[in-house]
Amino acid sequence: CEHGCIYCYARPTHEYLGFSAGLDFETQIMVKENAPELLHAELSSQKWEPQPVIVSGVTDPYQPIERKLELTRRCLAVFQEFRNPVAIITKNRLVARDSDILADLAQDGAAQVAVSVTTLDPELARELEPRTSLPQQRLDAIHELSAAGIPVAVMVAPVIPGLNDSEIPEILAAVAEAGARSASYVMLRLPHAVAPLFEQWLDQHRPDARDKILNRVRGMHGGDLYKSEFGKRMRGEGIFADQIRQLFSVASRKYGLNKQSMDLSAAAFRKPGGSQLPLF
Repeated sequence: CEHGCIYCYARPTHEYLGFSAGLDFETQIMVKENAPELLHAELSSQKWEPQPVIVSGVTDPYQPIERKLELTRRCLAVFQEFRNPVAIITKNRLVARDSDILADLAQDGAAQVAVSVTTLDPELARELEPRTSLPQQRLDAIHELSAAGIPVAVMVAPVIPGLNDSEIPEILAAVAEAGARSASYVMLRLPHAVAPLFEQWLDQHRPDARDKILNRVRGMHGGDLYKSEFGKRMRGEGIFADQIRQLFSVASRKYGLNKQSMDLSAAAFRKPGGSQLPLF
């Protein structure tokens, strides 16, 4: 992913393709040029059961090359044609470009967007996430999408203890004012090659806070920088994890963001040229 977020838990997936989790991850971008056609064939199949699809839970569907290739937009047009529900996860303002398609699907309860907001500090954002939208641009996207009738959730992600955790109330206040309906958070995850890359980043950008941050991360994972145990890797354990959980809970209630994300509906699903399928 060209965004190059230093903390990205997806970095090690690039190693399965023979690339490095470091610079290669940010510069050797793999593109599935026939993704819209493959999606159309999948939704047309008799085996397809209408259900929500998340785009994307790994790398961002709105990275710079999307401006030129429009693969995500063309995929959204397929979801629109079939009225199949879709949820977008992104940290790029470019998602607002496709508000026309998303708003149309949202009329059937078949679209929502989750915008990731890591910090409101543009300098920190540029250091952590060098080639994606700055904080104010993400707030602008939230406002534009919400104004178009598209439900927007916010993910404060990742929460890095000792670096951006103190920003949680300020972030939630800002996204609520922009029109977000709900919010959640994800703790920093440092699997495999991500840990040494993040440590190098701390050495370069936050050397004075390095030990504090790493010690707090270890404090949430039983002395390790990361534990993959499901149910704990996204939140952590211990006193620092509890403090962050309480801080987020209080702030999300204060700003009315402690709601569950809207359930997506497949009730309007149809196959082009045919009658609407009976759904159960």
